[in-house]
Parts: sequence; C-alpha cells; structure tokens
Amino acid sequence: MKIAIINGPNLNLLGKREPEIYGHTSMNEYLIYLKSKLPQFQIEYFQSNVEGELINKIHEVGFSYHGIIINAGAYSHTSIALADAIAAINTPVVEVHISNVFAREDFRQQSYLTKYTKGSITGFGLQSYELALLSFETLK
Repeated sequence: MKIAIINGPNLNLLGKREPEIYGHTSMNEYLIYLKSKLPQFQIEYFQSNVEGELINKIHEVGFSYHGIIINAGAYSHTSIALADAIAAINTPVVEVHISNVFAREDFRQQSYLTKYTKGSITGFGLQSYELALLSFETLK
C-alpha cells in the first residue's frame, strides 16, 4: 500500500523545535521506526515550508497513491488553497497533528482541511502518524 506523508511548515525542525510540545525525535528517525514496524506500507515522505509545493505534491500523488497523511502545520488553520487541493483529489487523506490542537490557542482549533479528509488524528505525538497509517488498512 503506497502512502505519502506530507508535512508542512516548521516540521523539518522536529526533534529540535519546542520539544515539550513536539518531542525529541526527528521525522527522519521516526520514519525509520515506521518503515520497520509497518513494512506493509510503502511510505514516501515529503516536507516543505512552502504552501504551493505542498499543493503540487498533493496533486502529484492524489490520483495514484492509496492514501495521504497530511500534517499541514499552521497552514491547516489558514489555507483554503490546501483544502481545495485535498477536495480535488480522489486519494483518501488523513489529517494529523502531533500536539492536541484543541488544548492550544483558539486559532488552532479550526482546520480548513478537516472537511475534506477521511479523518483527523491529533494529540498523540509522532504516534499520530502510525495511527493514521493503520487507518488506511480499514479503508481498503
């Protein structure tokens, strides 16, 4: 099963950025764990701090992959363009947030993406990605 994990702005700093919120593990370290634990998934990883690059990646994989996991970071709360990109594809998308966005600032409690996703997983740290991957097994 081919799954794209698409991460947005500042997530290239995982393991360094605000470890009290995001933990001490980098995404590269976590991907090694995910790929070894869940070998049934062919995981492609993409990260960008640029909104248009995220949209281009969604368009690229949104008709040929079995699923997309997206953590759009702050763009989740601001980007109608990302929401439109997700709405335009037929690949199922699961939205992920490492922190519990509902326990944070008010502006983080609304996502423009959620309406167009199969579901949202929030607040389980990096394990949120594993939970999202496992959800695709039920979407077969």
